[in-house]
Amino acid sequence: MTEKIIIQAKNIHRYFQSLHVLKGVDLEVKESEILSLVGASGAGKTTLLQILGTLDEPSLKTPLNQPIVSELRMNGASLIGKKDQELAKFRNQNIGFIFQFHHLIPEFDVTENVMLPALITNQNKREIKQRAEELLVYLGLQDRLTHAPKNLSGGEQQRVAVARALINQPKVVLADEPSGNLDAKSAENLHQLFFDLRKKFGQTFVIVTHNESFANMADRKIVMKDGMIL
Repeated sequence: MTEKIIIQAKNIHRYFQSLHVLKGVDLEVKESEILSLVGASGAGKTTLLQILGTLDEPSLKTPLNQPIVSELRMNGASLIGKKDQELAKFRNQNIGFIFQFHHLIPEFDVTENVMLPALITNQNKREIKQRAEELLVYLGLQDRLTHAPKNLSGGEQQRVAVARALINQPKVVLADEPSGNLDAKSAENLHQLFFDLRKKFGQTFVIVTHNESFANMADRKIVMKDGMIL
């Protein structure tokens, strides 16, 4: 049985004016794979992650106006050339994001923070709340459902951010230095959590990290240097 390719990126370039940040990246990610993306600061890891997540677009012309032919597909859908509105809808339904800073909204309690991405989709509010609470219980936060984010530890806040990323049952989870702000023990727990989640929900994870031991735990480690995959 052949493994399904869920992310396919071909010849991805990104220019910021004359600065050539991504230089023709090709990448395929298999369904339910945990892939780590490593490299020095400035190698292009975050830029690539943002393009994979449709938060940024690849450059389709060089600074000299020469056309660049690129391809980006996720779960069979072609993502280059889609309108912003289409991309936003696709993103919300198919991709979960986890960042180094949890970006929780201080005025909302833990459960409300987790519910937010699903409320945009006009799903039943009671069902969303139930799913949010189930996720939080699964992540060991059953005693924190109505807490304000400021009353949680760093590790707990990041687990709330993980629950929020999972609320719409995305096919792909993209994480940018998710344990960068955590102490060693919390980081280790978060890393193990990704493997547990993959086992339970079958999600695909692409994770930018400077944590060498976690990068080596992944199914596959991709090294980037100067805008290219080595």
